[in-house]
Amino acid sequence: MTRRIRAAVLERTGGGLAIEELDLADPARDEVLVRIDAAGVCHSDYHYLTGDLPSRMPLVPGHEGAGEVVAVGAEVSAVRPGDMVGLMWRPRCGRCRYCLTGRPALCQSGAIHAASGGLQDGTTRLRRPDGTPVHHLMGVSCFAEYAIVSERAVVPIPPGVPAGIAAITGCAVITGVGAVLNAIGSCAGQCLVVFGAGGVGLSVVMGAALAGAYPIVVVDMVTERLEAATRLGATHVVHAGSEDVAAALTDIEADGFDYAVEAIGRPATLRQGFDALRPGGTLVAIGLGTAGQELSLPLNPLVQRERRVVGSLYGSSNPQLDVPKLLSLYQAGRLPIDQLVGTHYPLDRIDDAVSDLIGGAVGRGIIVPA
Repeated sequence: MTRRIRAAVLERTGGGLAIEELDLADPARDEVLVRIDAAGVCHSDYHYLTGDLPSRMPLVPGHEGAGEVVAVGAEVSAVRPGDMVGLMWRPRCGRCRYCLTGRPALCQSGAIHAASGGLQDGTTRLRRPDGTPVHHLMGVSCFAEYAIVSERAVVPIPPGVPAGIAAITGCAVITGVGAVLNAIGSCAGQCLVVFGAGGVGLSVVMGAALAGAYPIVVVDMVTERLEAATRLGATHVVHAGSEDVAAALTDIEADGFDYAVEAIGRPATLRQGFDALRPGGTLVAIGLGTAGQELSLPLNPLVQRERRVVGSLYGSSNPQLDVPKLLSLYQAGRLPIDQLVGTHYPLDRIDDAVSDLIGGAVGRGIIVPA
């Protein structure tokens, strides 16, 4: 059995998105059919659109979504029809060494998605009416009216949480806040600088404010994004387009920063973050860049000043546990996630949403497919 849906399809990298009618198969025994109520537009999607990150084509992008469960496979027990769920692009298998040691963001199931463009079994549930297969992005593909995902790729969301909030919590928020809470940990009273004030960078600011870091400095080239960072807890901002970043950071913290978080994915800003560290400081890289890019660092300052450079994927989180915690903090007024939500777009205007993203729009664009 199949369901006819509308979805945004990328035929080839750099070719733009086209809204098409596709056939979506029924869920397999361990899969869930979700009606997509909201899908966040993430810069990682743009990397796939441009070919900065490789994927199999044709492809339905979108990996940051939420909606209502419509149907479940015979072996699904975690959710049932009518439940509201957030989608996760890094489901855990529960068996590999990373899952068993509490690091499910590194689960090898992600490699299956990347290599096959399919779901957990490596096959796709999407086809064009003529039978041509269409691939999934990261096992989600939520730039569509409906999506089939693994049972392990959904997390129930509490009643009263808007779909847009749940959608961005499953990617931007957990990546940024998680980088502070998990990759950094206790940082109350310690100085932190964030490079990049997009959705993920602003989430880092929220996490740093929640954890009590001080000062919290944000570097970006868009004035409106810096203003948003201030509203979310930044104590200082640096406009990279009009200020000497290194000099401005030295004026704020002459000895350097305990932590620098790079949420852009560019070697140049990663190097700025490294250079801004005090002895013993840590650079946390959370932004993805073009495949094959490399970072060059000076050896002696790395050794002699005992600086550390670490990567953090998906906020180094356990999404099944951390997403509900983050949403509880939102409901308690401790995480102002609603301030991250930007313009809402119908599916037919998805190209506008992407254009606004790369143009520096403040807040996360939200696709509303229905």
